Amino acid sequence: MSIKLKVGDKVKVLTGKYRGREGKILQVKPKLSSVVVEGVNIVKTHQKPSATNPNGGVQEKTMPIGISKVAFVTASGKTSRLGFKLNSGGKKVRIARQDGGKEV
Repeated sequence: MSIKLKVGDKVKVLTGKYRGREGKILQVKPKLSSVVVEGVNIVKTHQKPSATNPNGGVQEKTMPIGISKVAFVTASGKTSRLGFKLNSGGKKVRIARQDGGKEV
């Protein structure tokens, strides 16, 4: 399975606690079939004091979310699936299916 989403793409969360939220992709994890989206799936982690962090404490961390739970958002604001096609120059480009095959 190939992941068609890239870092920097705007996506919308379809299911779960963060349903309806939109954000940019910060990281793609193909082996886990997941992505890290800014402002989504934030958890609190407890850190012990260490040499790098002498105070320790509770920190917020953004965790990955399953790729099937997000949808690409087009420039017009609609959610869409992505595909590939060859442009006139013979280069492979991503297209948004919802927008009638416009390049992304």
